[in-house]
Order: sequence, then structure tokens, then C-alpha cells
Amino acid sequence: MNGAVGSVLSWATLGCVLICFSVAFLRYFAGLGYIWLQELYVWLHALVFLVGAGFTYQLGGHVRVDIFYRGAGPRGRAWLDLFGVVVFLLPWLAVITGASWRFFVASYAVGEHSPQPGGMPGLWVLKGSLFVFCVLVGLQGLVVIARSLLVLKGDLAYATRLEGEEVAP
Repeated sequence: MNGAVGSVLSWATLGCVLICFSVAFLRYFAGLGYIWLQELYVWLHALVFLVGAGFTYQLGGHVRVDIFYRGAGPRGRAWLDLFGVVVFLLPWLAVITGASWRFFVASYAVGEHSPQPGGMPGLWVLKGSLFVFCVLVGLQGLVVIARSLLVLKGDLAYATRLEGEEVAP
């Protein structure tokens, strides 16, 4: 699922660049300024980062404590991944999920919109992306748990490999 999300977000990033270019062009060459258009690229940029976090996690692009991780073998990495997800990731996602859901529901209930005159309607969409972030990263965390357990049971085909590391035959 995160792979499909990543593909869509790659196009959304291009859209963000084009919208940003349009804002600058309209402002400096046509003398026009649209607050909703300025907010659109900021919101889209935020959505790309929030919704793309699970995809980044799938690719191994998040920060690790390399002082431990790089020197560990496949089973050691599996233990570190399992520990990181169970002790850090899932508890924090639970906190963020609870807070973001209430944040989203309150925003949706009042039809919250941008405080700027002429700004974007539907601020609740952006606030709802926090919940989507939690779901996608949480699902990827469950995949990491499953993969770690497989490695700990001896199936090294699922072992995490670092960049440039050869796969054993």
C-alpha cells in the first residue's frame, strides 16, 4: 500500500513545484496574488511529507542509530527493529493517533477553514492527514515487526540490508 502511495506522492510533489512556480509567476509578472493558491502549495507540501512517511519507512529512509545498527548482523538488526517499533514507534503513534483524531473531528465539526480571507476551505483535510500518517506508518511498523520475527526464526531472506551491502547466496 505504501508503494502505491509513494507513486501518487511523486506526482503530487511535481504538482507542488508547478503550483509554487505559478504563485511566483502570477505575483511577480502578472501582479496577481491568490492566497488560496499560496496555501495550496504549502498544504500539498505538508501532505506529501505526512502521507509519505510510511513509504519512506518502507524504503528504510528514516533515521536509525547507526552506532548500533551498522555493526549488527541480521538477527541483531531484527532485534533493534523490533525493539524500536514496539518501544518507540507504536506507543508514540498511539498518542498521536488519539490527539490527531480529536483534532480532525473538532475541525470537521465546525467546517474549519483557513483564517486568511480568500484562503483554502476544508482545513480539516490537512488535519486529517495526521491521522492518515499514523495509519500508514503504523501499518509499516507492523510489517517491520513481522519481518523481524521471521528473521529471528531463521528466515534471513527478510533481513534488513544496508545500502551497498551484498545479499548472501
